[in-house]
Amino acid sequence: MILADRPPASAPDWIDVVEPTLVSEAGHCAALFRGLRSAAPDLHWRLWIDHRARLPGWAASATALVPRFHRRWRKLQALLLYRRLLRGTGRVLVPTASYFDLRALDLAAGGAVAPGRAFLYFHKLRVDAARARRLAALARRQPHLELFGTSEEIVQRLRDAGFSHVRQVLPVLAAPAAAGASGGFRTLLSAGAARADKGFTHIADLVIHLARTGARLPIAVQTSGDHYGRYDDRTRADLERLRASGYAHLTLVSDTLDGAQYAALFPGTVCLQPYSRAEYADKMSAITFDALRAGAPVITVAGTSMAAIVAATGAGLVIEQASPEALLAAAQAAVAQYPALQQKALVAAVQYQPAQSWAPLVERLRAADARPR
Repeated sequence: MILADRPPASAPDWIDVVEPTLVSEAGHCAALFRGLRSAAPDLHWRLWIDHRARLPGWAASATALVPRFHRRWRKLQALLLYRRLLRGTGRVLVPTASYFDLRALDLAAGGAVAPGRAFLYFHKLRVDAARARRLAALARRQPHLELFGTSEEIVQRLRDAGFSHVRQVLPVLAAPAAAGASGGFRTLLSAGAARADKGFTHIADLVIHLARTGARLPIAVQTSGDHYGRYDDRTRADLERLRASGYAHLTLVSDTLDGAQYAALFPGTVCLQPYSRAEYADKMSAITFDALRAGAPVITVAGTSMAAIVAATGAGLVIEQASPEALLAAAQAAVAQYPALQQKALVAAVQYQPAQSWAPLVERLRAADARPR
């Protein structure tokens, strides 16, 4: 682990990346940063992360790691860190920003943040009438913040609030060495953290349905928790149902995976994403792009951001409701036409490369680096 207060000699200022819940090489936060770093490996990154973080594979000379955040106190610590960083001359980047981060930066700055100093990337943003008024007030006080969203809907909400510098960035991640397409179908796959908003209950329902109908279709299910290894109550119950299903062709992936191990899950699979329509109508899952890169067709639910990509590229199937019957029928259809769908997924992946997808953010970071001090 690299600890640093200053960038290498004669180098530009750090880009200070604030990720309070980054604990290990597994999970969304780590994968997200790997994608960003792969798009701009020459920039000097300093990551402020959980105090228990263990990232043995991140010994890149241009990346400094600062273990700082405690789970209970992370919001207060973030506020104090923003205050400290804004007193310097570097750039502050929050890759998994929330409404809290907007408010904290506003409070920490004690005035308008200077141009080219703060960048926030939103993967979700809910806006009701009260929050819309508060966002509008923030936009008036902070006209120079540079904001990014994973979907057009998030971008539009920020623009409607009055923020001028808003762009879309798709969360396309770096391709580990293990990524790539296989020769043919081998298993269904539910990848990523086991969470209610990702439709984990539908995966449990499907496995139970497979067992009851005497099916022989193999399925692998990743069962890791959130950043801290926790599960919501519903998912905990679904995990018990899954384990009790008795389905002989079920593989549970419970171990923490590094980037290469995670990427190795995808080749030869049909990737199941029965995510909540309400939660994913306006946000994107990086797992979709991981699947496409590996040539894995995606099955997802109509009305989600992932469904829009599948419909546009033909790299999978879209179902109206995530019932076990509908998921099984779609899975069987995908297996029957696997070579064609696999090829469409690989073609679609070419459209979503890290360097291209991250370009709007990287270009602004580079432009800020060139600003007068």
